[in-house]
Amino acid sequence: MEHKLISAIEAALGWDGADELGHGFVRGGMADPALVSRILTPNRLLDIAMRRSLNRPQFRCFQKGEEVHPAVYYTDTVSPRGQSIPMVNMRTLGRLLGEGATLILDQANVFDPTMEVACRALQWWSRERVQVNAYLTTNDAAGFPLHWDDHDVLIVQLAGEKEWEVRGTSRKVPMYRDSDPNSTPTEEIVWAGAMKTGDVMHIPRGHWHQATRSGRGSGKSLHVTFGITKRTGASWLAWLADWSREHEIFRHDLDRVHESGAQALSEAAGRLIGERSPADFLASYEQATALPRHVPFLDALGPLNAMVCTTHFPPQIRENGGTVDVVACGKKLTFAAEALPALRLLLSGRPVWLEQATAVAGAEAVEVAEMLVKEELCAVLTPELSSGYTGLVTNAVS
Repeated sequence: MEHKLISAIEAALGWDGADELGHGFVRGGMADPALVSRILTPNRLLDIAMRRSLNRPQFRCFQKGEEVHPAVYYTDTVSPRGQSIPMVNMRTLGRLLGEGATLILDQANVFDPTMEVACRALQWWSRERVQVNAYLTTNDAAGFPLHWDDHDVLIVQLAGEKEWEVRGTSRKVPMYRDSDPNSTPTEEIVWAGAMKTGDVMHIPRGHWHQATRSGRGSGKSLHVTFGITKRTGASWLAWLADWSREHEIFRHDLDRVHESGAQALSEAAGRLIGERSPADFLASYEQATALPRHVPFLDALGPLNAMVCTTHFPPQIRENGGTVDVVACGKKLTFAAEALPALRLLLSGRPVWLEQATAVAGAEAVEVAEMLVKEELCAVLTPELSSGYTGLVTNAVS
């Protein structure tokens, strides 16, 4: 899947693919000024907040460096039958923003199709899980104190300006679950300055950083942070621990008396490590990831006219002579070899209109598409989902 945001990020950072993720701080600027407003605008973020029942910690507001209690800007919307739904009080929220505040929407990809598609494209690109948080700051609102993230981040400044300070690491590649709390910032300043509309920044895991609009007066800042959580050696060992249960020796109680038992365990552990490499773990992780959320395909709602592959990672297409296997999300589907052109088209990650697909891949494309949608590797291309691709990802047969 080719996504304009990814191409712009690569060009801004001087990257050719995702291999540089996590390998050093870098920043740059995107050449297309129209792209940032296509991704997200302050008003669209506020519209998301207005139309959904959001709760802390998914949606938060900060003022003067402190979190505003949700009771200040939430209210219960009561139906004529007395049913109560917590909703953001937009009038109160507007007052807070007028005074100067920061709004945070975690996992914006859950609520907005453009953010959803961007995260999926980044996952296909990086082969790692991605989520995006949106930050809207008004006037001279203060930011957060120095902190570090347990994942790599790509930050895109979508509107306005914000001052940043990025420091080095005080502990190499720290983790969320770690043997050291890593609570003392380093004095090494890697970069300090203003992120302006269209700027892109990559902060590797463990780098201390902070952002603020303090002292900048009237104005705004909107940026999105794509959090990319890469697998580690510890992740591989945890995966091996799950596989160890297949072997009887690991299911036995530990023997406190006989050293021969410990020796046998060590030898069995060595064999297990040899049997399942880090590469095996990475491949297994991609293929075992759960099915994504999407609108279900129901015959009662009408025929399937358009669809798109929505797996978290690119499906594997394996040719086996007279058959073709599709492996993704813990499933393996087997098709006749004649379905290969249709499968390559339908699983490209780009929107597909079936009327066009039959002209390219043959009449069997419709039957193959219906199977992929029913098995939930692909989703119905609703107008809302289609909007997440429009202008950012081309049609698969355009």
